[in-house]
Amino acid sequence: MPNVVGMPFHLADALAASHGVKLANPDPDGPPIGAIAWRRLAYITSQHPSAGSIVCRHSSVAVQIVEHGDADDMAVQGQPDAPPADAAHVRLERAQVMQLSQEDERST
Repeated sequence: MPNVVGMPFHLADALAASHGVKLANPDPDGPPIGAIAWRRLAYITSQHPSAGSIVCRHSSVAVQIVEHGDADDMAVQGQPDAPPADAAHVRLERAQVMQLSQEDERST
């Protein structure tokens, strides 16, 4: 999941769509988030699941939005600096070069 916090809604929605997920209203009984942000300059202030999380394609990502000019000084809720849990399992290994074709052996 990409980080969309701090982005204008229309750009965040396009970025989420390019990653195969859809932005959604955190209130499941509320209107679609697109209906709330339609024809306004709205910014994303938080997202769940957080950036870097692994989500299934076509999943919904709950976002809070605020209209431009209505945010207080601390409206954007920062994402944690820690990497996602899956990063702890990654080990970098030195690349090895393998020659897959056989060279012609010519006798002189």
